[in-house]
Amino acid sequence: MRVDESQWVRLQFLARVTHKECQYLLETDQRLFTGPMTIDLVQKIEMDPLLAERLDAFVSRFGRLQDNLGDKLLPQLLDAMAEPVGAVIENLDRAEKLGWLSSSDTWLEIRKLRNQMVHEYIEDLAILSSALQAGHAYVPVLIDTAKRLTAQINKLNP
Repeated sequence: MRVDESQWVRLQFLARVTHKECQYLLETDQRLFTGPMTIDLVQKIEMDPLLAERLDAFVSRFGRLQDNLGDKLLPQLLDAMAEPVGAVIENLDRAEKLGWLSSSDTWLEIRKLRNQMVHEYIEDLAILSSALQAGHAYVPVLIDTAKRLTAQINKLNP
């Protein structure tokens, strides 16, 4: 399928950013999750600036990659493929039907999880540790989705 030059440039930019975001998230994930994310470990963030920075980096990179894929790259790719672009859930459902996303329901769970990690960060350490552990488990889903979307971009011709 042919796309116009401006779409191609934008998609290539988003693919490069996505690749970097995947690398950074994987690096942070490996450094932060050397074992289970327990409440005891999360309580140490007040006394361990390095742990706090790693935790912040993970939450930020997880959220940024999820946002980039779902809110930027996916709508651009759908548009380039002459697919209808709609509300987030419609885009996710279409991506699932096209085989670019394993499950739109899982994606919505990831989005909710991201919000938990960001907004309930300070108040409830049990929720935070659970959300972080779940986020760690979802990293492969984000990486797989990124690979699927960028592979689809690479099939396009400018």
